[in-house]
Amino acid sequence: MDSSSSSPNNNNHHKLGFQPARSRSRLAMASPANTSEPKIVTGTAGYILEDVPHFTDYIPNLPTYPNPLQDNPAYSVVKQYFVHVDDSVPQKVVVHKDGARGVHFRRAGPRQKVYFEADEVQAAIVTCGGLCPGLNTVIRELVCGLHHMYGVKKVLGINGGYRGFYARNTITLTPKSVNDIHKRGGTVLGTSRGGHDTKKIVDSIQDRGINQVYIIGGDGTQKGASAIFEEVRKRGLKVSVVGIPKTIDNDIPVIDKSFGFDTAVEEAQRAINAAHVEAESVENGIGVVKLMGRNSGFIAMYATLASRDVDCCLIPESPFYLEGPGGLYEYIEKRLKENGHMVIVIAEGAGQELVSESVQSMSKQDASGNKLFQDVGLWISQKIRDHFAAQKTLPITLKYIDPTYMIRAIPSNASDNVYCTLLAQSAVHGAMAGYTGYTSGLVNGRQTYIPFYRITERQNHVVITDRMWARLLSSTNQPSFLDAKGDNEEKEEEEALNQLPDGHCAKDTSLASKEINSSIYPTAC
Repeated sequence: MDSSSSSPNNNNHHKLGFQPARSRSRLAMASPANTSEPKIVTGTAGYILEDVPHFTDYIPNLPTYPNPLQDNPAYSVVKQYFVHVDDSVPQKVVVHKDGARGVHFRRAGPRQKVYFEADEVQAAIVTCGGLCPGLNTVIRELVCGLHHMYGVKKVLGINGGYRGFYARNTITLTPKSVNDIHKRGGTVLGTSRGGHDTKKIVDSIQDRGINQVYIIGGDGTQKGASAIFEEVRKRGLKVSVVGIPKTIDNDIPVIDKSFGFDTAVEEAQRAINAAHVEAESVENGIGVVKLMGRNSGFIAMYATLASRDVDCCLIPESPFYLEGPGGLYEYIEKRLKENGHMVIVIAEGAGQELVSESVQSMSKQDASGNKLFQDVGLWISQKIRDHFAAQKTLPITLKYIDPTYMIRAIPSNASDNVYCTLLAQSAVHGAMAGYTGYTSGLVNGRQTYIPFYRITERQNHVVITDRMWARLLSSTNQPSFLDAKGDNEEKEEEEALNQLPDGHCAKDTSLASKEINSSIYPTAC
């Protein structure tokens, strides 16, 4: 056993300027000694590291142990077992030659020293919120990663979401019991919305002797995980609280994408293909497909681009209108006269302001606090039928397909299975190394540890002034639906200057970015 108690963060922060030893400047770090303040490390040329909390930030004199991976036969062929202490991943890879190096996140992976012995680890896994392809794969890889890489034998599954910590029994998880679960949809642990009571949850964690908690869920779930971490820290417990981001809508910021998104886009093709077959088989046929996307239209956008059979894609970020020049009715009539059929894809959160005008809207919420939307797919289908029935000049046949729950419930595809494995193993490496209060996520193709506050500060949205949306408009030939008022143009232009080239909004609202003079950043991507 190595009795050294110094933090790996504090020991190596002086190296993170990535400068030769003689020219390394003194770095500034926000000290989190008494409160959970963001850990910000600054270096030369505008370098910023938004670091994640570590046990040694609030628990002194912790012993460390050699990482058992160095004796693992599976890793014997790896030239470098462990992630270098200086490794970090930039949030933005498109920069100007004179621009700042910008915000970075700590690179994920195994460390040379760990803060747990295998026999002392009591891990717990919980899934919260809606279903998503890949949940079972993440559970499987967490269990197998803990067991096969670190020799951890005690892993509990929390049944039924957050309330399962204090209201339900736990499930013992072993590599054998989870061996085939990745082939099934849903979650073997069960899930629920709401039920978050921070003190009850941490009481349960403390009473059960749990010292690693892996929380799989969306932005609301990650906010709950952050609250659990704060309470754990307040009590001075040696408990790693780790988030794994899950949202089929792909609306979590910072990360490249969420697991299950590729599967959702792929499965959406079946619904779009069916709608296209129905539409082209009759005169003036219209196929309408509603896809997931409460506040972000990524699934609808990518499914449309992948299909090439879609004539119109409607998403929450791009307001549209029905009547008048440039409206949806005019475009439908034009498309039917040209092709004899058309396919419309609409995200569930699109056009809600129009639905509210024509349907008495109740401000109801689900258990997670999400506003309950009206069914825009049924609404727009009926509006189109009524419009052309009143016109009496162009008889139509419309078929409506809603594959939402079919897509959520399927197993993840090969791409997402690999991604889930990387997310889970990275989460395990971080917890064993003593990191806590973070989310494991992919940033610019590299696994990273991201502080909770960056994950929960806002939602990710499609930027409709971005090149990806332009590609979609070019593919469908649909109108932009920008009316004469142009209410959103100025806001969209501002967002476009802060975007990533892949269509994800990357407006940097981080605390770290405010510490650097804005003049050193490039003015556009």
